[in-house]
Amino acid sequence: MDLELHGKLALVSASSGGIGEEIATVLAEEGAEVIVNGRTEASVEKALGRIRARVPDARLAPLASDLGTQEGTERAIRDFPVVDILVNNLGVYEPVGFLDSSDDQWFRLFEINVMSGVRLSRHYLKPMLAKNAGRIVFIASEAAVTPAPELPHYSATKSMELSVSRILAEQTAGTRVTVNTVMPGSTRTEGVRQFIQELFPDLSYDDAERRFMADNRPTSLIQRLIDPREVADFVAFVCSGRSGAINGSALRADGGIVRSVF
Repeated sequence: MDLELHGKLALVSASSGGIGEEIATVLAEEGAEVIVNGRTEASVEKALGRIRARVPDARLAPLASDLGTQEGTERAIRDFPVVDILVNNLGVYEPVGFLDSSDDQWFRLFEINVMSGVRLSRHYLKPMLAKNAGRIVFIASEAAVTPAPELPHYSATKSMELSVSRILAEQTAGTRVTVNTVMPGSTRTEGVRQFIQELFPDLSYDDAERRFMADNRPTSLIQRLIDPREVADFVAFVCSGRSGAINGSALRADGGIVRSVF
């Protein structure tokens, strides 16, 4: 299937690793020019090298900028004033009990996880509407609808992304611009691998993952962590010209963790 991404310019925030890098890789495979973002030039250059090793003819542009800050977002907008596709992938998490969490921890995650997407979308949606074409995708989490007790502030920010995405989608009525959210389940990135190993330090990683799924994600129907490529393939379709009928939606790629038909 041709996803009609040739000639499109895509910005994927936090794409120097994890799910973001995998999304950037798949978009590049499909013919899009991809702006690869990380906080440092070194991390971006390493990601560019890894992507080019997998996609030799990839058309890539570097963006070393911390999009979790207002200054970093302004730099991105200055360097790339218009894009066809925006994937708001930037997000951080940290385990903490609700009663032990501080205001600073909540404000930090709000600034990074929510405001990064708000600032970028607020700018890039306008030229998309003027051109009557474009895609914005927020990468949330199953924690948006099934909050994780060990990640209270993260879960709250992911729920907020669902609202922001829908509010933006309302602005696109009658156009060929779409705004959607994709909610991956727990995905086997390096960060998640480290998080799981820290939860169960006395177990091998494979045993720790099985324990994590059994204890922390027992409703998963696939009973394993999701491969980043599985998420990236889905996101690429939502970004594509083939997904015009999908707008204002919260789309689950969670391995069946959420026990709901809606």
